This record gives sequence, C-alpha cells and structure tokens, in this order.
Amino acid sequence: MSAPVSPQEQELIRLQAELQLARQTQQQLARQLAAAQAALGDFAYTVSHDLRANLRHINAYAALVREELEGTPTNDAVTYLATVTNAAKLMGQQIDGLMAWAQLDRVALDATTLNLCVLIEEVRQQLAREAAGRQIDWQVATDVPPLRGDAALVRQLLGHLLSNALKFTRPRTPAVINIGWQAAAEDGLCLLYVRDNGVGFNPQQQDKLFHVFQRLHSANEFEGQGLGLALARKIVERHGGSIRAEGAPDAGCCIRFTLPLAV
Repeated sequence: MSAPVSPQEQELIRLQAELQLARQTQQQLARQLAAAQAALGDFAYTVSHDLRANLRHINAYAALVREELEGTPTNDAVTYLATVTNAAKLMGQQIDGLMAWAQLDRVALDATTLNLCVLIEEVRQQLAREAAGRQIDWQVATDVPPLRGDAALVRQLLGHLLSNALKFTRPRTPAVINIGWQAAAEDGLCLLYVRDNGVGFNPQQQDKLFHVFQRLHSANEFEGQGLGLALARKIVERHGGSIRAEGAPDAGCCIRFTLPLAV
C-alpha cells in the first residue's frame, strides 16, 4: 500500500502541471508568431513584386505619351507627365523599401563580435556627402564594449539612425550628434543611444516613428519615405533588443536601443 500524498506534495504536483502547461502554451505562441511573421514577409514580398510590374507599365505608357507629344507639348501636358513620372519614381522607392523591410525576416543572422566604434566610423564615411559643407559636432563614445551581432545588419541600423540625425539637424549650426552607451537593465544587453539637437517631434506621435511609411514631418520639410526607423526597429528586434524614441518639438531627438553584449 503506497503512502498517502502530503498536501505539500500535492501542491508541488499542481505547480509542476501548471508550469508544463505554461511551457506548452509559450511554445505554441512562439510557433504562431513565427508563422505570422513568415506570412507577413511573404505577403509584403508578393505585393511589392506585383506593384513593381504595374509601375513598369506606368513608366512605359508615360514614355509613349511623351513621344506622341514630342515637339508640340502644352505646358499642362508637361506638368501632368512630370507629376506621373515623379509619382512613379516615389512608388519605386517605396517598393524598394518595402521589399527591404520584408526581406529582413528572411536573412539569417551571422553573429560575430562587433567593434561598434569601427562600424560607426564606416557609416560616417558613407554619409560624408550628406555631411559635406556642414558644421557637425560628432560626439562618439570610444569605450563602447564589444557587442555580438550581424555586422552587415548593425551597420545598416547605424546608417538609418545617423542618416536621420543628419537630416533632422540640417537647420542647426552646429549640428550636434552624440552616440553613446550605458549599462542596460537587462542582463546581456548594452543600451546605446543616438542623440541630436535637431527639430525633434511631437512626443504624442512617437508610436508612429517605427512603423512603415509613417512620417512626422511633411515631404516639403524633409525628404524620405518613412522607412528608416521601421527597418531599424526590425534589425534591433532580430537581435533580441528593443528600441524607443524620446524627443520634443525643437528640442532634438534621442533614439535608445539595446544590442547583445559579446560574451
């Protein structure tokens, strides 16, 4: 005859059963999330491909109209054709951005130990044309600890963040762009930031910043498709980190994000 189970043992059995159920639920949710992300990527890629086919037709027929009007175009016709051509060019840029955003889920991470200061300098060289002729005070921390991540993707992340900082500090002389770090609350992560003294943004709209095609400034003020920060967010999240923005009108912007520390 087996010994009776004590109340403590019964409670332990109950907790173990609940823990097992929670693990199964977590695994199921993880599979569902992965499937949803894959489906979203497939959808975006397919839509982008179909849009590009229509865009080729628009450009082709606009070219035919220009040929038909050659020699005798009216001012209105020239304006209309320019509008169509510019809209097609803009759509092409949006499609390129959407495809880049969708493909980020398909890229396998090639994680290595990263020297962030080296990557920052590489990106600054790539952005030299945007910075040409401007007075820019670059304040870059030289003691960023080694990180772990995909060098190509982290370089792309920095490109989006520094390009944004350059763009939105354009009215400032000098522009001040500060890149630094501090210990993160989460174990194994490094908290980094890119802070500028640019035009800032309305903090009530900050949730829009990291979504595709969302813009807080008009195209007449600043060029762009509203994709850079959406791509930045996806890159950070692919590395298991998080990203957020802080700012106010005419008070600059600070983008804070986390990346894994090298072990």
